[in-house]
Amino acid sequence: MDAGENGTGGQSQQLITLQWTRPSCDQSSVAHTYTGDLRGNKDNEASHINDGFSPFSVFLLYFAEFITLLVVETNRYYHDYIDRLDDGPSPEPDVTDADMFVFQALTIQMEHDVRDKLTDYWERGDQLYTPFYGTMMKLDRYLHILRYLHVTDNRNKPDRTDENFDRQWKIRDLPEILNDTFSKF
Repeated sequence: MDAGENGTGGQSQQLITLQWTRPSCDQSSVAHTYTGDLRGNKDNEASHINDGFSPFSVFLLYFAEFITLLVVETNRYYHDYIDRLDDGPSPEPDVTDADMFVFQALTIQMEHDVRDKLTDYWERGDQLYTPFYGTMMKLDRYLHILRYLHVTDNRNKPDRTDENFDRQWKIRDLPEILNDTFSKF
């Protein structure tokens, strides 16, 4: 068979040789300035945010209420659990906003550094040692937050026999908060 034949019906095809060449200008340094109008810009909601603010400040605009909800409901669930045990005062301090931010950051970071077990991220052996995780939060604290992480108060559980029962009642507040927040900006 010739190099130009494909072997199906004897039709020949021409071989095309492509060669990559470097672009004439540095493509990575091209910055495009937006010149359109500001439709949808809601200056009244975030007038204090300007070019000098950090990305974290902008992140807080969208997720502060979400983080607060996680903190409040996680602490409520933990205290409800402790109250059922009748063991006296809570042995763990309440989760703070800062704890929740670190918990979220570590959880996101874990996607970039996949390990076999959750405890491997805090491993101190030479092969797996990554001081970042242990420096940011102790393993026991991370596991405490993970165990009691909650979005909704269980005392507001709807009746399962109701024909309008919402199967997503435990997470219903999340999309509502995010939709409200994202519609502001």
